[in-house]
Amino acid sequence: MTSEFILFLVLGAAAGGFVNGLAGTGTALFSLGFYLTILPPVAAIAISSLVAILAGFQGLWVVRYDILQNRKRLPGFLIPGLIGVPIGVTMLDFVNADALRLMIAVVLIVYGGFFAFRSTLPSIDVAMPKIDGGIALIGGVLGGLASMSGALPVMWLSMRPWSKGEIRALLQPFNMVILVATATMLFFKGAYGETVVGALMLAIPVAIISSLVGLFVFNRLSNALFRRLLITLCLLTGLGILYSLM
Repeated sequence: MTSEFILFLVLGAAAGGFVNGLAGTGTALFSLGFYLTILPPVAAIAISSLVAILAGFQGLWVVRYDILQNRKRLPGFLIPGLIGVPIGVTMLDFVNADALRLMIAVVLIVYGGFFAFRSTLPSIDVAMPKIDGGIALIGGVLGGLASMSGALPVMWLSMRPWSKGEIRALLQPFNMVILVATATMLFFKGAYGETVVGALMLAIPVAIISSLVGLFVFNRLSNALFRRLLITLCLLTGLGILYSLM
């Protein structure tokens, strides 16, 4: 590994791990911009999905009681999401690193912009199972394509009059299941070769430590500060990726 390879790998793992601990999602959104500068798409997604799974176990434990209380909501998201995963993994064969980085930058900016204006948007307090399923399906596709299973669902769930704990109780297990399915499919595609395994040996401990820092911050933030921090991180990271592509 070159020094540049190690630097971008560590930066990606640290950024993705921190946000995963903070929000229960977002590992790929914040790590892939770094990984894709040094790795081809399949290898980068293989690393980000597995790192997100390992970092996410800590978050699952934090919201375990919320998950139990809200478990009836899970099947309506998990089943469509799992249908979408193989579609996304198949699409991965037809995209290049720059296209994925551009997609990630756009999603980050849209994500940050959405939450910046979220307070002006109405809340949705009625059951919409078909829309829930459609959002979950797209989340599954994005999970297989770029391990970004949580980006669209978290925007949709934030429209509900739920607390951050309730949102995370649905989002965290959804992400874990989708990413496990993604990593499994990539394993059978031969994605976990020598280079990826070597990179994982460095990325995993960095991501886990960063996730613990994110969890520490999460437990001490108010809902308002949590939202502002997430918005700032999204916009700065998205603009940074766009700048790097120019």
